[in-house]
Amino acid sequence: MDLKLNGKTALVFGAGGGLGGAIARSMAAEGANVVAADIDEVAACKTADAISEVGQSAVALQWDIGDLSVLEARLAKVASVFGPADILVNNTGGPPPTPAVGQSAETWSKYFDSMVRSVIAVTDAVLPGMRERGWGRVITSTSSGVVAPIANLSISNSLRMALVGWSKTLAREVGRDGITTNIVLPGRIATGRILFLDEQKAKRENRSGEEVSADSTASIPVGRYGEPQEYGDMVTFLASPRASYITGSVIRIDGGLIASI
Repeated sequence: MDLKLNGKTALVFGAGGGLGGAIARSMAAEGANVVAADIDEVAACKTADAISEVGQSAVALQWDIGDLSVLEARLAKVASVFGPADILVNNTGGPPPTPAVGQSAETWSKYFDSMVRSVIAVTDAVLPGMRERGWGRVITSTSSGVVAPIANLSISNSLRMALVGWSKTLAREVGRDGITTNIVLPGRIATGRILFLDEQKAKRENRSGEEVSADSTASIPVGRYGEPQEYGDMVTFLASPRASYITGSVIRIDGGLIASI
């Protein structure tokens, strides 16, 4: 299936990580020109180099999405290389595991700025161009915690939920401009972040990481963790013209893990 992404500019945040890297590689494989943005320049370069080595189009861009002072300059850089962003993939790092009780106001503010305010600001900055061209995609990666809150991830559960409400509202405002905006949420995808969370849970419960992983796997109907490429391919489909009638949605990529309807 041709997803018709040739020549589209895709700005992918967190592209140095497991999910973001998979999204960037999948977009490039379908012909998009990918800007692999990440706070870690070395990680961003690794993703961009891997894409370039197979003859596809990508550049790396060091970008701390939470630093709004660089927003205008970074978007100008994107436009100078490939043209303005047609596809925006909002994908931020997650906060540390925490209970709901006892988190300081400063902690809440810090992660609100890096996980919510930053995403909204970048999106607001690219939307005028998308509207002028009559086409655009805004895809925001969150967490299964927005559907079924995850124990000891209170900050993530709460702040990512804010993005769900924002994305749904935005979808109604920009749909007639040819722009779709959707939320994607991963279940247990085999990335470094999931390994870290499994290890943290193992420490709290005085168990081995293997035991925690085995219990998690047993709770997934398909009987395994997901592959990052499976996540990336779904995001790429949502970015394509073939998904033009999907907007305001929350798409689960979880192997059936989330028990609720």
